[in-house]
Amino acid sequence: MIARFATLAGVLVALVAASHTASAETPEALLKTLRSVGREGKGNVAASRAVRELSQADATILPTILRGFADSNPLAANWIRSAFETVAERELQKGGSLPRAELEKFLLNRKENPRARRLAFEWLVKVDPTVQARLVPGMLDDPSDELRREAVQQLTDQATVLKKDKKDKQAIALYRKALSGAVHDDQVKRIVEPLRQLGEKVDLQKQFGFLTSWQAVGPFDNKDKKGFDVAYPPEKKIDIKASYKGQLGKVAWTPVSTEQEYGIVDIAKSLMNYKGSAMYVTTNFQSDKARNVEIRLGTPNSWKLWVNGKLLFAREEYHRGMKIDQYRVDVALKPGRNVLLLKILQNEQTDNWAQRYQFQLRVCDGTGSAVLSQPTTTTSVLPSSSKSLVVKGSK
Repeated sequence: MIARFATLAGVLVALVAASHTASAETPEALLKTLRSVGREGKGNVAASRAVRELSQADATILPTILRGFADSNPLAANWIRSAFETVAERELQKGGSLPRAELEKFLLNRKENPRARRLAFEWLVKVDPTVQARLVPGMLDDPSDELRREAVQQLTDQATVLKKDKKDKQAIALYRKALSGAVHDDQVKRIVEPLRQLGEKVDLQKQFGFLTSWQAVGPFDNKDKKGFDVAYPPEKKIDIKASYKGQLGKVAWTPVSTEQEYGIVDIAKSLMNYKGSAMYVTTNFQSDKARNVEIRLGTPNSWKLWVNGKLLFAREEYHRGMKIDQYRVDVALKPGRNVLLLKILQNEQTDNWAQRYQFQLRVCDGTGSAVLSQPTTTTSVLPSSSKSLVVKGSK
């Protein structure tokens, strides 16, 4: 009787376990749950459960988890990364192994999510000492800026050894090669300094893709910050031959360019530090084809940006500080001439720290590599007969 009861109990346990297994969600479904996580805790409870379930799997699930990064927002990516690292860490702690071949294949597929590829790289480095030497050299032009950074650093280190050994020509060649892939300002600086010590010239404006020649007009009224939402004439039509009624009287377009190596156009120094004002600057960008790019802007002032007459971004905040690539705006360029219009506004604060009235703007791809305006025979926004106000200086 007892034996029959034990057998029956065993069958019931098995049935319950089978029922639980059958009702469990697939890894793909669990990853979909993670990708639905939103701000302010939206979906966090379901995400926590999904991570627990994913984390119970063995290491063969790791490539599947990596594919879950596709189309994930930053919050979802954190949850997915947690599941990946939990599985990978447990596998190594128990003396197991990761699916190296599958992870490497994923890493080398440049179409996969950059964050996921970077994660695969980090864990491959832990378990395969040959990865750095085998794979990193091929990442100099990688679409992932973080993987590209690895290749740049490797070349920079090699060049530094050559420079120390007085092998200047070889060092210069490697520094130049590293610079061709460098997209992070800190790395560029570490490359440019020794190159200049070796007598080499480096054009940082071209390296980063800064736009340095503009037409400027203003000031227009921004007293009491009222000008941000006012559509002054340049917003309706750009005509560099036109003049308008401005804040201080009649205003006309004036050519302005900068020699500052980080492309900083200083309105306060090149024109005047107008208080409570709005200025407009415009330039052309010639594209050889239709392409998606990023416009990256740095400014401590409020601003609006139009490309080909379409308002793409606006931010009303004063004295926030300024740094390279402070703001990023996705832009779809058309073939040929593209017209950029930037509205930049200063408020009326008189504090010393509130006097900056400047901007820097560059065009690049998603990694930060410069996209340069192409030569053209059409009329420039800077007429050849005009004298340009030139802003000099270096960072």
